[in-house]
Amino acid sequence: MPERMSPKRVGTPAPADLAEVRRRLDALDHDLVGLLADRAELVRQASAFKRTEQEARAPDRVEQVVARARRRAAERGTDPDLVEHVYRAMIAWFIDAEIRALPG
Repeated sequence: MPERMSPKRVGTPAPADLAEVRRRLDALDHDLVGLLADRAELVRQASAFKRTEQEARAPDRVEQVVARARRRAAERGTDPDLVEHVYRAMIAWFIDAEIRALPG
């Protein structure tokens, strides 16, 4: 799957003013919400295969995902601690949703 091109990588000129920064942030936020919706749908689909709380928690998988996100953050020049914090919060929310959806 091709990686998205960020403004930093494609050489977008620096914003001229705060309004332009905010427009760009709004556009990124729009994309982020769409990506979260896509992720939520995939988590919902994955939850259909899980029967136990341990399968939903999947601690080894969580650590694998977080480690990969930290590496990608470092490669992109973003603080890995920030990315880990966001990922752990997101994953915890999805795990709770999966546990609530377990049969029985």
